[in-house]
Amino acid sequence: MTLVKDAPRTSTSFIIRSDANTRVTASRDPFYELMRRLFQDESTAIRGQRFLEMILEREASGNPIRTSEWAELLRELGVSRSSFYAMRNKLLGSGMIANKKGVYRASGQFSKDLVDMARWWWVAVLNRDLERL
Repeated sequence: MTLVKDAPRTSTSFIIRSDANTRVTASRDPFYELMRRLFQDESTAIRGQRFLEMILEREASGNPIRTSEWAELLRELGVSRSSFYAMRNKLLGSGMIANKKGVYRASGQFSKDLVDMARWWWVAVLNRDLERL
C-alpha cells in the first residue's frame, strides 16, 4: 500500500473556464479562485491557499518551510496527516510548489506549463501568429 505522502505527484487536474467573466484576474480574490480550480472542496482550497501563502512568506523571509516541519503544519492548518499530504501533492502535481532538498518553495513550473499549452493551441491548432497571442 502506498502512503499518501509517497503517492505520485507528477500531475493533477485543474478546472479551465471558457467564459471571460470567470477569469481568475476578474475575481475579487484571484488567489482563492485559483485554489478553487485546483481543489473541489472549499475548505481544502482555503487550506491550500494558506499553505501556499505560508511557503511564499517564509521563502521571502529567508527561512523556507522544511518538510520536517510537517507536524507543525498539521496543527497550524488544522488537518490530518493524510489530508495535508493529499493537498500538498496536488500543489506539487500542479507545479505551483516544489520540494527540493527537504524545503518547500514556490515553483514557476505551473506557469510554464500553462504558457506552453496556450502557445501550442494558438499556433498548432488555431494556426495563428504567436506574436498575436
